[in-house]
Amino acid sequence: MGGGDKFLLRLGDRRLVDHVIARLRPQVGCLAISANCDPALLSGTQLPVLADAPPSRGPLSGLLAGMVWAEKAHPGCTHIATAAADTPFFPADLVSRLSGAGGSAALAASAGRVHPVFGLWPLATRRLLEDFLAGAQSWRMMDFAAQIGWREVDFAPVDGCDPFFNINTPEQLDAARRREHKE
Repeated sequence: MGGGDKFLLRLGDRRLVDHVIARLRPQVGCLAISANCDPALLSGTQLPVLADAPPSRGPLSGLLAGMVWAEKAHPGCTHIATAAADTPFFPADLVSRLSGAGGSAALAASAGRVHPVFGLWPLATRRLLEDFLAGAQSWRMMDFAAQIGWREVDFAPVDGCDPFFNINTPEQLDAARRREHKE
């Protein structure tokens, strides 16, 4: 996408991140953004922007930052939900469906593919995540999920489209713009 922050790309009258916030906000009790960027880029969201503790290990470092924030800012919170900022059409019932899965972590899936960035993660696994990040050879979300145990929650296509369609190319952004006009 040209090397910029793709979550800032416009889809209709809003940025991709704004679409994700609007979709996730009614599903959770509180919301923060995990991003390793200048927080001023996200100042219009009125949400806390959480940076990864160095060294960043990708999405798992973002998960850890979210867990730390949730424990401090929201005592009594037991889980955090995660979603990707380049996936504006994810299900409006994502969190409720994931929370009904039971088990440790719950991860979304569609079309035979697991989407680990769309998950519900117990805060009780925070120390395990810290240990995993300190000692793992790779920092894949699926490897951590396998360590703590997880359940898959399958989501069907909506109007023939994958609900976890994400935007990685200019062509996919064009497809998202066409899809937005249909909704």
